[in-house]
Amino acid sequence: MADRLRTISHHIKIGQTADRGDLLLQPQPTAAGNLPVFPNKPDDIVIVSALRTPFGKAKRGALKDTLADDLLAVVFKAVIDESKINPADIGDICVGNVLDPQSATTARLAQFYSGIPESVPVFTTNRQCSSGLVAFTNVAGNIKNGVYEIGIAGGVESMSTYGMGLNGYVLNPRIGESQLTQDVLMPMGITSENVAERFGVSREDQDEFALSSQVKAKKAADSGLFDAEIVPVTTRVKDENGQEKTVTVSKDEGIRPTTLEGLRKLKPAFKANGTTTAGNSSQISDGAAAVLLMTRREAERRQLPILGIFRSFAVKGCPPDIMGIGPAVAIPLALQNAGLKVNDIDIYEINEAFASQALYSVRKVGIPVERVNPKGGAIALGHPLGCTGARQIATLLHELKRRGPRAFGVVSMCIGTGMGAAAVFEYPGSA
Repeated sequence: MADRLRTISHHIKIGQTADRGDLLLQPQPTAAGNLPVFPNKPDDIVIVSALRTPFGKAKRGALKDTLADDLLAVVFKAVIDESKINPADIGDICVGNVLDPQSATTARLAQFYSGIPESVPVFTTNRQCSSGLVAFTNVAGNIKNGVYEIGIAGGVESMSTYGMGLNGYVLNPRIGESQLTQDVLMPMGITSENVAERFGVSREDQDEFALSSQVKAKKAADSGLFDAEIVPVTTRVKDENGQEKTVTVSKDEGIRPTTLEGLRKLKPAFKANGTTTAGNSSQISDGAAAVLLMTRREAERRQLPILGIFRSFAVKGCPPDIMGIGPAVAIPLALQNAGLKVNDIDIYEINEAFASQALYSVRKVGIPVERVNPKGGAIALGHPLGCTGARQIATLLHELKRRGPRAFGVVSMCIGTGMGAAAVFEYPGSA
Protein backbone atom coordinates (compact mmCIF):
# COMPACT_ATOMS: atom_id res chain seq x y z
CA MET A 1 0.00 0.00 0.00
CA ALA A 2 2.86 2.36 0.74
CA ASP A 3 4.09 1.83 -2.82
CA ARG A 4 0.65 2.67 -4.13
CA LEU A 5 0.58 5.89 -2.15
CA ARG A 6 3.91 6.85 -3.68
CA THR A 7 2.36 6.18 -7.08
CA ILE A 8 -0.46 8.58 -6.22
CA SER A 9 2.02 11.30 -5.39
CA HIS A 10 3.56 10.92 -8.84
CA HIS A 11 0.18 11.17 -10.53
CA ILE A 12 -0.84 14.29 -8.64
CA LYS A 13 1.35 17.29 -9.24
CA ILE A 14 0.95 20.86 -8.13
CA GLY A 15 1.12 23.44 -10.85
CA GLN A 16 -0.30 26.74 -12.02
CA THR A 17 -2.79 27.41 -14.75
CA ALA A 18 -1.85 29.80 -17.49
CA ASP A 19 -4.61 32.25 -16.62
CA ARG A 20 -4.87 31.84 -12.85
CA GLY A 21 -2.43 32.08 -10.01
CA ASP A 22 -4.15 29.52 -7.82
CA LEU A 23 -2.73 26.04 -7.38
CA LEU A 24 -4.43 23.15 -9.10
CA LEU A 25 -3.90 19.42 -8.99
CA GLN A 26 -2.51 18.33 -12.33
CA PRO A 27 -3.36 14.66 -13.02
CA GLN A 28 -1.24 12.60 -15.36
CA PRO A 29 -3.00 10.94 -18.32
CA THR A 30 -4.30 7.57 -17.26
CA ALA A 31 -6.90 6.04 -19.57
CA ALA A 32 -6.23 4.11 -22.74
CA GLY A 33 -5.61 6.25 -25.80
CA ASN A 34 -8.10 4.57 -28.15
CA LEU A 35 -11.43 4.97 -26.38
CA PRO A 36 -14.58 3.42 -27.81
CA VAL A 37 -16.77 5.93 -29.64
CA PHE A 38 -20.52 5.99 -29.07
CA PRO A 39 -22.72 7.48 -31.81
CA ASN A 40 -24.63 10.56 -30.67
CA LYS A 41 -28.33 9.71 -30.50
CA PRO A 42 -31.24 12.10 -29.98
CA ASP A 43 -32.53 10.01 -27.09
CA ASP A 44 -29.18 9.82 -25.24
CA ILE A 45 -29.60 10.73 -21.58
CA VAL A 46 -27.41 13.74 -20.86
CA ILE A 47 -26.62 15.75 -17.74
CA VAL A 48 -26.64 19.53 -18.06
CA SER A 49 -26.19 20.46 -14.38
CA ALA A 50 -24.97 18.60 -11.28
CA LEU A 51 -24.53 20.51 -8.03
CA ARG A 52 -24.39 19.86 -4.30
CA THR A 53 -24.27 21.55 -0.95
CA PRO A 54 -21.18 21.41 1.19
CA PHE A 55 -21.27 18.45 3.57
CA GLY A 56 -21.61 19.32 7.25
CA LYS A 57 -20.62 17.25 10.24
CA ALA A 58 -23.76 15.60 11.61
CA LYS A 59 -24.82 16.68 15.10
CA ARG A 60 -22.00 19.22 15.47
CA GLY A 61 -21.48 21.03 12.19
CA ALA A 62 -22.88 24.22 10.72
CA LEU A 63 -25.73 22.35 8.97
CA LYS A 64 -26.90 20.44 12.05
CA ASP A 65 -29.94 22.70 12.51
CA THR A 66 -30.82 22.88 8.81
CA LEU A 67 -33.69 20.59 7.85
CA ALA A 68 -33.52 18.29 4.85
CA ASP A 69 -36.17 20.15 2.85
CA ASP A 70 -34.17 23.37 3.12
CA LEU A 71 -30.98 21.61 2.01
CA LEU A 72 -32.76 20.03 -0.94
CA ALA A 73 -34.40 23.30 -1.98
CA VAL A 74 -30.95 24.90 -2.30
CA VAL A 75 -29.77 22.40 -4.92
CA PHE A 76 -33.10 22.24 -6.76
CA LYS A 77 -32.98 26.00 -7.24
CA ALA A 78 -29.30 25.91 -8.16
CA VAL A 79 -29.63 23.47 -11.07
CA ILE A 80 -32.64 25.39 -12.38
CA ASP A 81 -30.81 28.71 -12.14
CA GLU A 82 -27.67 27.32 -13.77
CA SER A 83 -29.57 25.88 -16.73
CA LYS A 84 -32.11 28.72 -16.90
CA ILE A 85 -34.92 26.28 -17.70
CA ASN A 86 -38.54 27.00 -16.87
CA PRO A 87 -39.22 24.80 -13.81
CA ALA A 88 -42.68 24.01 -15.18
CA ASP A 89 -40.94 22.09 -18.00
CA ILE A 90 -39.62 19.47 -15.56
CA GLY A 91 -41.39 16.16 -16.13
CA ASP A 92 -40.64 14.54 -12.76
CA ILE A 93 -38.34 14.63 -9.74
CA CYS A 94 -36.91 11.68 -7.83
CA VAL A 95 -35.02 12.08 -4.56
CA GLY A 96 -32.90 9.47 -2.80
CA ASN A 97 -33.21 9.33 0.98
CA VAL A 98 -32.61 6.66 3.61
CA LEU A 99 -33.45 7.91 7.09
CA ASP A 100 -36.34 10.40 6.83
CA PRO A 101 -39.63 8.56 7.56
CA GLN A 102 -41.56 11.31 5.72
CA SER A 103 -39.16 11.74 2.82
CA ALA A 104 -41.93 12.08 0.23
CA THR A 105 -43.35 15.07 2.09
CA THR A 106 -39.84 16.51 2.58
CA ALA A 107 -39.16 16.34 -1.16
CA ARG A 108 -42.50 17.93 -2.07
CA LEU A 109 -41.89 20.80 0.33
CA ALA A 110 -38.38 21.34 -1.04
CA GLN A 111 -39.82 21.49 -4.53
CA PHE A 112 -42.20 24.29 -3.56
CA TYR A 113 -39.53 26.20 -1.61
CA SER A 114 -37.40 26.24 -4.75
CA GLY A 115 -40.12 27.57 -7.00
CA ILE A 116 -41.01 24.36 -8.85
CA PRO A 117 -44.79 24.41 -9.43
CA GLU A 118 -47.29 21.90 -8.11
CA SER A 119 -47.86 20.56 -11.65
CA VAL A 120 -44.44 18.86 -11.44
CA PRO A 121 -44.62 15.49 -9.63
CA VAL A 122 -42.05 14.16 -7.17
CA PHE A 123 -41.24 10.84 -5.53
CA THR A 124 -38.53 9.38 -3.35
CA THR A 125 -36.52 6.19 -3.41
CA ASN A 126 -34.50 4.22 -0.87
CA ARG A 127 -31.88 1.72 -1.87
CA GLN A 128 -29.66 2.51 1.07
CA CYS A 129 -26.34 4.16 0.18
CA SER A 130 -27.04 4.01 -3.56
CA SER A 131 -30.28 6.00 -3.25
CA GLY A 132 -28.91 9.16 -4.90
CA LEU A 133 -27.62 7.16 -7.86
CA VAL A 134 -30.82 5.11 -8.10
CA ALA A 135 -32.85 8.34 -8.10
CA PHE A 136 -30.84 9.31 -11.17
CA THR A 137 -31.40 5.99 -12.94
CA ASN A 138 -35.13 6.14 -12.14
CA VAL A 139 -35.45 9.49 -13.89
CA ALA A 140 -33.11 8.44 -16.71
CA GLY A 141 -35.20 5.33 -17.34
CA ASN A 142 -38.42 7.30 -17.55
CA ILE A 143 -36.85 9.77 -19.95
CA LYS A 144 -35.52 6.91 -22.09
CA ASN A 145 -38.99 5.35 -22.15
CA GLY A 146 -40.52 8.58 -23.43
CA VAL A 147 -42.49 9.49 -20.30
CA TYR A 148 -41.00 13.00 -20.32
CA GLU A 149 -37.97 14.87 -21.70
CA ILE A 150 -36.57 16.59 -18.60
CA GLY A 151 -36.17 15.47 -14.98
CA ILE A 152 -34.34 16.22 -11.76
CA ALA A 153 -32.69 13.52 -9.69
CA GLY A 154 -31.35 14.26 -6.25
CA GLY A 155 -30.41 12.98 -2.87
CA VAL A 156 -30.58 14.37 0.64
CA GLU A 157 -29.81 13.29 4.17
CA SER A 158 -29.88 15.14 7.45
CA MET A 159 -28.15 12.69 9.74
CA SER A 160 -28.34 15.33 12.44
CA THR A 161 -32.14 15.11 12.31
CA TYR A 162 -32.59 11.39 11.76
CA GLY A 163 -30.01 9.01 13.21
CA MET A 164 -29.18 5.52 12.10
CA GLY A 165 -30.58 2.40 13.73
CA LEU A 166 -33.69 0.24 13.87
CA ASN A 167 -35.72 2.39 16.24
CA GLY A 168 -39.39 1.71 15.57
CA TYR A 169 -38.69 -1.20 13.23
CA VAL A 170 -40.79 -4.27 14.01
CA LEU A 171 -38.60 -7.39 13.78
CA ASN A 172 -40.15 -10.49 12.28
CA PRO A 173 -39.40 -13.59 14.42
CA ARG A 174 -38.61 -15.45 11.18
CA ILE A 175 -35.38 -13.48 10.90
CA GLY A 176 -33.83 -15.93 13.35
CA GLU A 177 -34.55 -18.94 11.15
CA SER A 178 -31.45 -18.58 8.96
CA GLN A 179 -28.01 -17.05 9.10
CA LEU A 180 -28.67 -15.22 5.84
CA THR A 181 -31.66 -13.33 7.22
CA GLN A 182 -29.82 -12.57 10.44
CA ASP A 183 -26.93 -11.17 8.43
CA VAL A 184 -29.26 -8.60 6.87
CA LEU A 185 -29.37 -6.88 10.28
CA MET A 186 -25.62 -7.08 10.87
CA PRO A 187 -24.09 -3.70 11.86
CA MET A 188 -22.23 -2.10 8.99
CA GLY A 189 -19.03 -1.85 11.02
CA ILE A 190 -19.01 -5.60 11.56
CA THR A 191 -19.42 -6.20 7.83
CA SER A 192 -16.33 -4.03 7.37
CA GLU A 193 -14.42 -6.20 9.83
CA ASN A 194 -15.58 -9.29 7.93
CA VAL A 195 -14.25 -7.93 4.65
CA ALA A 196 -10.91 -7.04 6.22
CA GLU A 197 -10.52 -10.48 7.81
CA ARG A 198 -11.66 -12.62 4.90
CA PHE A 199 -9.76 -10.79 2.19
CA GLY A 200 -6.62 -9.78 4.05
CA VAL A 201 -7.03 -6.00 4.18
CA SER A 202 -4.71 -4.98 7.01
CA ARG A 203 -5.14 -2.15 9.49
CA GLU A 204 -2.07 -0.49 7.98
CA ASP A 205 -3.54 -0.63 4.50
CA GLN A 206 -6.84 0.80 5.73
CA ASP A 207 -5.15 3.66 7.56
CA GLU A 208 -2.97 4.49 4.55
CA PHE A 209 -6.03 4.49 2.30
CA ALA A 210 -7.81 6.80 4.75
CA LEU A 211 -4.81 9.12 4.86
CA SER A 212 -4.76 9.25 1.07
CA SER A 213 -8.44 10.25 1.01
CA GLN A 214 -7.87 13.10 3.44
CA VAL A 215 -4.70 14.32 1.71
CA LYS A 216 -6.34 14.35 -1.73
CA ALA A 217 -9.46 16.07 -0.43
CA LYS A 218 -7.48 18.76 1.35
CA LYS A 219 -5.36 19.48 -1.73
CA ALA A 220 -8.47 19.66 -3.87
CA ALA A 221 -10.30 21.94 -1.43
CA ASP A 222 -7.30 24.22 -0.97
CA SER A 223 -7.00 24.48 -4.76
CA GLY A 224 -10.69 25.33 -5.23
CA LEU A 225 -11.46 22.15 -7.12
CA PHE A 226 -14.80 21.64 -5.37
CA ASP A 227 -16.02 25.18 -6.07
CA ALA A 228 -17.69 24.32 -9.38
CA GLU A 229 -19.87 21.64 -7.80
CA ILE A 230 -20.69 23.26 -4.43
CA VAL A 231 -23.57 25.66 -3.82
CA PRO A 232 -23.04 27.68 -0.60
CA VAL A 233 -25.79 27.38 2.01
CA THR A 234 -26.81 30.37 4.13
CA THR A 235 -28.59 29.11 7.23
CA ARG A 236 -29.10 29.49 10.95
CA VAL A 237 -27.16 27.42 13.49
CA LYS A 238 -27.40 27.20 17.26
CA ASP A 239 -24.31 27.29 19.46
CA GLU A 240 -23.82 25.25 22.65
CA ASN A 241 -25.84 27.85 24.55
CA GLY A 242 -28.78 27.66 22.18
CA GLN A 243 -28.05 31.06 20.62
CA GLU A 244 -28.73 31.27 16.90
CA LYS A 245 -26.54 32.97 14.33
CA THR A 246 -26.56 33.21 10.54
CA VAL A 247 -23.73 31.46 8.72
CA THR A 248 -22.84 30.74 5.12
CA VAL A 249 -21.36 27.28 4.61
CA SER A 250 -19.27 26.86 1.46
CA LYS A 251 -16.74 24.13 2.34
CA ASP A 252 -16.97 20.47 3.33
CA GLU A 253 -16.44 20.21 7.08
CA GLY A 254 -15.03 16.69 7.22
CA ILE A 255 -11.71 17.49 5.56
CA ARG A 256 -9.05 17.81 8.23
CA PRO A 257 -5.28 17.64 8.66
CA THR A 258 -4.49 13.96 9.12
CA THR A 259 -1.35 11.96 9.80
CA LEU A 260 -0.68 8.26 9.67
CA GLU A 261 0.52 8.42 13.26
CA GLY A 262 -2.78 9.92 14.35
CA LEU A 263 -4.79 7.28 12.50
CA ARG A 264 -2.74 4.49 14.04
CA LYS A 265 -3.61 5.71 17.55
CA LEU A 266 -7.37 5.31 17.05
CA LYS A 267 -9.06 2.37 18.72
CA PRO A 268 -11.23 -0.12 16.83
CA ALA A 269 -14.78 1.21 16.67
CA PHE A 270 -16.83 -1.93 16.24
CA LYS A 271 -14.95 -4.96 17.50
CA ALA A 272 -12.24 -5.66 20.05
CA ASN A 273 -8.95 -6.21 18.22
CA GLY A 274 -10.65 -5.11 15.02
CA THR A 275 -9.17 -2.89 12.31
CA THR A 276 -12.06 -0.55 11.44
CA THR A 277 -11.81 2.81 13.22
CA ALA A 278 -13.48 6.20 13.10
CA GLY A 279 -10.50 7.38 11.05
CA ASN A 280 -10.76 4.79 8.28
CA SER A 281 -14.56 4.87 8.01
CA SER A 282 -16.89 7.35 6.33
CA GLN A 283 -18.18 10.29 8.34
CA ILE A 284 -21.88 10.82 9.16
CA SER A 285 -22.92 14.02 7.44
CA ASP A 286 -25.65 16.40 6.33
CA GLY A 287 -26.00 17.40 2.68
CA ALA A 288 -27.95 17.41 -0.57
CA ALA A 289 -27.24 17.13 -4.30
CA ALA A 290 -29.24 17.46 -7.51
CA VAL A 291 -28.72 16.49 -11.15
CA LEU A 292 -30.67 17.94 -14.08
CA LEU A 293 -30.95 15.49 -16.96
CA MET A 294 -32.75 15.33 -20.28
CA THR A 295 -32.54 13.89 -23.77
CA ARG A 296 -29.75 15.03 -26.05
CA ARG A 297 -32.30 16.47 -28.48
CA GLU A 298 -33.81 18.59 -25.72
CA ALA A 299 -30.41 19.84 -24.56
CA GLU A 300 -29.46 20.73 -28.13
CA ARG A 301 -32.81 22.40 -28.76
CA ARG A 302 -32.23 24.57 -25.69
CA GLN A 303 -28.54 25.08 -26.58
CA LEU A 304 -27.48 23.80 -23.17
CA PRO A 305 -23.89 22.56 -22.71
CA ILE A 306 -23.66 18.84 -21.98
CA LEU A 307 -21.74 18.03 -18.81
CA GLY A 308 -22.04 14.27 -19.14
CA ILE A 309 -23.71 11.38 -20.94
CA PHE A 310 -25.19 8.39 -19.11
CA ARG A 311 -23.79 5.18 -20.62
CA SER A 312 -24.72 2.25 -18.38
CA PHE A 313 -25.88 1.08 -14.96
CA ALA A 314 -25.66 -2.16 -13.00
CA VAL A 315 -26.85 -3.33 -9.61
CA LYS A 316 -26.10 -6.76 -8.17
CA GLY A 317 -26.47 -8.59 -4.88
CA CYS A 318 -23.76 -10.02 -2.65
CA PRO A 319 -23.66 -11.68 0.81
CA PRO A 320 -25.10 -9.32 3.46
CA ASP A 321 -22.32 -10.04 5.95
CA ILE A 322 -19.73 -8.68 3.49
CA MET A 323 -21.97 -6.08 1.87
CA GLY A 324 -18.96 -3.81 1.32
CA ILE A 325 -17.75 -5.86 -1.64
CA GLY A 326 -20.67 -4.45 -3.64
CA PRO A 327 -18.54 -2.30 -5.98
CA ALA A 328 -16.47 -5.36 -6.89
CA VAL A 329 -19.56 -7.16 -8.19
CA ALA A 330 -21.29 -4.14 -9.77
CA ILE A 331 -18.44 -2.34 -11.55
CA PRO A 332 -17.51 -5.22 -13.91
CA LEU A 333 -21.16 -5.58 -14.90
CA ALA A 334 -21.57 -1.84 -15.55
CA LEU A 335 -18.41 -1.84 -17.67
CA GLN A 336 -19.66 -4.87 -19.59
CA ASN A 337 -23.01 -3.16 -20.19
CA ALA A 338 -21.18 -0.15 -21.63
CA GLY A 339 -18.75 -2.23 -23.69
CA LEU A 340 -15.79 -0.80 -21.78
CA LYS A 341 -12.76 -2.19 -19.97
CA VAL A 342 -11.20 -1.24 -16.64
CA ASN A 343 -8.45 0.80 -18.31
CA ASP A 344 -10.94 2.78 -20.41
CA ILE A 345 -12.03 4.64 -17.28
CA ASP A 346 -10.18 7.77 -16.17
CA ILE A 347 -11.88 8.24 -12.80
CA TYR A 348 -13.59 5.81 -10.43
CA GLU A 349 -15.70 7.54 -7.80
CA ILE A 350 -16.09 4.70 -5.30
CA ASN A 351 -17.88 5.47 -2.06
CA GLU A 352 -15.57 5.00 0.90
CA ALA A 353 -18.08 3.58 3.36
CA PHE A 354 -15.07 1.90 4.94
CA ALA A 355 -11.48 1.76 3.80
CA SER A 356 -11.60 -2.05 4.05
CA GLN A 357 -14.32 -2.50 1.47
CA ALA A 358 -13.23 0.28 -0.86
CA LEU A 359 -9.67 -1.02 -0.96
CA TYR A 360 -10.78 -4.62 -1.44
CA SER A 361 -13.05 -3.57 -4.34
CA VAL A 362 -10.25 -1.60 -6.02
CA ARG A 363 -7.93 -4.61 -5.78
CA LYS A 364 -10.52 -7.14 -6.88
CA VAL A 365 -11.53 -5.21 -10.00
CA GLY A 366 -7.90 -4.37 -10.79
CA ILE A 367 -8.33 -0.59 -10.80
CA PRO A 368 -5.13 1.51 -10.78
CA VAL A 369 -5.33 3.21 -7.39
CA GLU A 370 -4.39 6.62 -8.80
CA ARG A 371 -7.69 6.66 -10.72
CA VAL A 372 -9.77 6.22 -7.57
CA ASN A 373 -11.37 9.26 -5.90
CA PRO A 374 -8.77 11.80 -7.08
CA LYS A 375 -10.35 14.48 -4.87
CA GLY A 376 -10.86 12.18 -1.89
CA GLY A 377 -13.95 10.26 -0.88
CA ALA A 378 -16.41 9.76 1.96
CA ILE A 379 -13.69 9.19 4.57
CA ALA A 380 -12.75 12.84 4.08
CA LEU A 381 -15.86 14.43 2.58
CA GLY A 382 -18.56 12.60 4.53
CA HIS A 383 -21.39 10.26 3.61
CA PRO A 384 -24.95 11.62 3.91
CA LEU A 385 -26.49 8.31 2.93
CA GLY A 386 -29.24 9.20 0.46
CA CYS A 387 -27.22 12.03 -1.07
CA THR A 388 -23.92 10.31 -1.80
CA GLY A 389 -24.73 8.83 -5.22
CA ALA A 390 -25.89 12.18 -6.59
CA ARG A 391 -22.86 13.88 -5.03
CA GLN A 392 -20.53 11.42 -6.74
CA ILE A 393 -22.05 12.24 -10.13
CA ALA A 394 -21.39 15.94 -9.57
CA THR A 395 -17.84 15.36 -8.32
CA LEU A 396 -17.01 13.03 -11.21
CA LEU A 397 -18.35 15.15 -14.04
CA HIS A 398 -16.90 18.43 -12.82
CA GLU A 399 -13.46 16.85 -12.45
CA LEU A 400 -13.63 15.32 -15.93
CA LYS A 401 -14.68 18.72 -17.28
CA ARG A 402 -11.75 20.39 -15.52
CA ARG A 403 -9.33 17.97 -17.11
CA GLY A 404 -10.73 18.73 -20.56
CA PRO A 405 -10.43 15.72 -22.92
CA ARG A 406 -13.20 13.29 -23.66
CA ALA A 407 -13.18 10.59 -20.98
CA PHE A 408 -15.21 8.03 -19.07
CA GLY A 409 -15.89 7.79 -15.36
CA VAL A 410 -17.59 5.38 -12.99
CA VAL A 411 -19.70 6.02 -9.88
CA SER A 412 -20.07 3.07 -7.53
CA MET A 413 -20.94 2.14 -3.96
CA CYS A 414 -21.74 -0.74 -1.65
CA ILE A 415 -25.29 -1.06 -0.33
CA GLY A 416 -26.43 -2.17 3.11
CA THR A 417 -28.08 -5.63 3.26
CA GLY A 418 -25.70 -6.84 0.53
CA MET A 419 -25.65 -5.17 -2.89
CA GLY A 420 -23.51 -3.00 -5.10
CA ALA A 421 -24.37 -0.40 -7.73
CA ALA A 422 -22.31 1.22 -10.47
CA ALA A 423 -22.89 3.60 -13.37
CA VAL A 424 -20.74 4.67 -16.29
CA PHE A 425 -20.70 8.27 -17.54
CA GLU A 426 -18.94 9.92 -20.45
CA TYR A 427 -17.63 13.47 -20.54
CA PRO A 428 -17.85 14.55 -24.20
CA GLY A 429 -14.74 16.73 -24.07
CA SER A 430 -14.23 20.47 -24.20
CA ALA A 431 -15.78 22.11 -27.24
